[in-house]
Amino acid sequence: MSFRLLPNSRFSISLLSCCIYFSYFPGLTLSAIVTLSSIEIYKTHEWAEWLKATPTVYFTCKGENKTILPDVMKAHVLYSFKGEESWQPLTHFMSKKCKRCGFYEQDFIKDDTFDEWEFCPSDFTSPHGKYIQHKEKEFKATFLCPDCLKLDNDPSSSSGKQQGKTRMHTAVVVLLIVLGSTLLIIGVVGAYKYWQKKKREQDQARFLKLFEEGDDIEDELGLDNL
Repeated sequence: MSFRLLPNSRFSISLLSCCIYFSYFPGLTLSAIVTLSSIEIYKTHEWAEWLKATPTVYFTCKGENKTILPDVMKAHVLYSFKGEESWQPLTHFMSKKCKRCGFYEQDFIKDDTFDEWEFCPSDFTSPHGKYIQHKEKEFKATFLCPDCLKLDNDPSSSSGKQQGKTRMHTAVVVLLIVLGSTLLIIGVVGAYKYWQKKKREQDQARFLKLFEEGDDIEDELGLDNL
């Protein structure tokens, strides 16, 4: 005997699981988006200077994709952005953990580095979530991350690890209870339907047997000849 979850049952389980997840893990779902507000490079590197070509400047964090800055083409020019450009945002934080990030310039053989540093949500200490990274003789950039202030105070961060563990344990218990109850209900309904099916088959077999017995009695009494 096998049971198959109905579409409505699957949807209900998924919806309930999502509700529990967002209720008990609000910190895990918070994403602090980082955008670039402005940048000024003080020089280009080897091949761009030698060929007097337009440099290709990009930003990236370890393990993430490159974000090329198409507007940054000349040194000693301040480029400002609204945060709505097609290449924005630069990156995002899901916790208080820092990332290894930097600005680079593409090269034929090996990309050149303007600067590489530990980029952290705690860097954004101003009321508006602003942070300035400056490297002498290389560049100066201003980043914006208003949600980094919320992330820094989030209870699921290191300052609220114990509370986060308690919520996680409670959520797991509730989720197991809900799933267990759902599977039990599905099993009971399936068993009841299976019992109904078997009962109908038995009733049909009993009904056919009565007809067969009636034919046998008619044969014995010779009612067929009459």
